[in-house]
Amino acid sequence: MEISTATETDAEVISVILGEIEEYYGGDPAPGDLEQIRAALFGEHPVAQLLLARDEGEVLGFASYSRLWPAAGATASLYLKELYVRAPARRRGVARALMAALRDEAEALGCSRIEWTADSDNPPALALYKALGVQPHGGKVFYRVTTA
Repeated sequence: MEISTATETDAEVISVILGEIEEYYGGDPAPGDLEQIRAALFGEHPVAQLLLARDEGEVLGFASYSRLWPAAGATASLYLKELYVRAPARRRGVARALMAALRDEAEALGCSRIEWTADSDNPPALALYKALGVQPHGGKVFYRVTTA
C-alpha cells in the first residue's frame, strides 16, 4: 500500500468515494460533482488536501484535511475532516496508514497538533482512535450553521 497526495487525475475516483461516504451515512450514493471537486481541491484557492491510500493503483480510502490557524499560540493545526476506507479494504490497516501519513504531513507543515471530530454513533471510528491511543477531548462543543 502507498499513500500519496491526490492530483486532479484522481477527481473521478474521489467523486465515486464521496458517493460511498454519503451512502455510509445514510444519504444518496450519487457521485460528487466533478467541477466542485476540482474547484475545492485543485482550483486557484484549494480548501483542502487529500491523501489517498492505494494498492496496485486501486484507491482504498482517503483522508481529507486542512490547516487551521491559530492552534496553540501562533502555531497551526492540521484538521482531519474525513477519514474513509472503502468497504472491501476495511480492517486491513488502511486507516492506520492514513493516520500515520497525516502525522508525517502535520510535522512537515509545522503543525503543532492534529484535530478531528468523530460521530458518537460510529463505533468503528471510535475503536480505531482508541486503539491508536488517542483520548477524546471533552473541552469543545460542536456547532454547525448551514449557509446555502
